[in-house]
Amino acid sequence: TDMKVFEGLHGFLWQSQTANNCNTYLVEGHRRVLIDPGHRALFGHVEKGLHDIGLGVGDIDVVICTHGHPDHLEAIELLRETGAKFGLHREEWRWLSNAGRQMAAAMGMEIDGFEPDFFLGEGNLCIGNLEFSVYHTPGHSPGSICLYWTEKGALFSGDVLFDQGLGRTDLPGGDGAALKTSIKNLAGLQTTWLLPGHGGFVEGAAAVERNFEQVENFYFAYI
Repeated sequence: TDMKVFEGLHGFLWQSQTANNCNTYLVEGHRRVLIDPGHRALFGHVEKGLHDIGLGVGDIDVVICTHGHPDHLEAIELLRETGAKFGLHREEWRWLSNAGRQMAAAMGMEIDGFEPDFFLGEGNLCIGNLEFSVYHTPGHSPGSICLYWTEKGALFSGDVLFDQGLGRTDLPGGDGAALKTSIKNLAGLQTTWLLPGHGGFVEGAAAVERNFEQVENFYFAYI
């Protein structure tokens, strides 16, 4: 489902209970940035969302993946064919190339050919006139990142933090203590939109703050 979140941001939100695909986000400035394109076999859902707003796959300039699990990354192949540049955290690529290779293969994804065009590091990231901050937030996976769109106070949290939930830590490379630290570090940001990799998003600074508190109070005991 395509949803215009606000000026310059569309969310292609996955609402099917039959497939574990992720939310994909399109940020529009002088360059167009797609965050987490999802599974290759389910990318038609994103293509339709782009088509509905007058765009095609070839209109995407940069793709950023919050982490390397197939349900967020696999469709990158389709975007690279039209020239989009792909960024991932270096630690995630290192993990995916080694320990994560077997997990990816078990999920039907051979990682050869997925090497990023550039690596995401902690700090500022400028793409055209768009300014983001990258936060390395391990826990769900070793090289998970969250992307903060400074101008809008929008936090793309991948599978680190959800609306009333947090990322699982039982997959290879998961680490509960690291996830707690990552979430606590994000809580200090001035976030008015929490835009996770699955499920609905949280709107408004007070609601976002309350969500951080609820997650810490209810879920930290279980990881």
